Amino acid sequence: MKATLIIIQTDADHAEAKQLVEKLMDSDDPADQARLAAQARLIEAHERTRWPRRPPTLPELLTYLMDQHDLSRADLVPLLGTASRVSEVLNGKRGLSMTMVRKLHDRFHISADLLISPPRSRKMAA
Repeated sequence: MKATLIIIQTDADHAEAKQLVEKLMDSDDPADQARLAAQARLIEAHERTRWPRRPPTLPELLTYLMDQHDLSRADLVPLLGTASRVSEVLNGKRGLSMTMVRKLHDRFHISADLLISPPRSRKMAA
């Protein structure tokens, strides 16, 4: 195979680069294996730029956990306090107290870091 790499700038380039990687995966040639690694890095860099990862919001995380554990909003009441509090948290209008974080952590066995919101940035007075 020729020793070129595809620089990804468009969706067509991205599709072509992925096809190239599939072809190179079948090769035992060390030069092709090096090219495969380089092209895969280019694809990864493009995808990270195009579709950056972000941590889920608290409502997204709780909705996912409810879905995975087949729970309703009512099932969260013992963990969050009241039905209205569950609604506020799931609508993103309220954060979690440390007590809620502990209960959710114990119930779902997930890192408390996922449940604690990052501090809000405050504008500094000049």
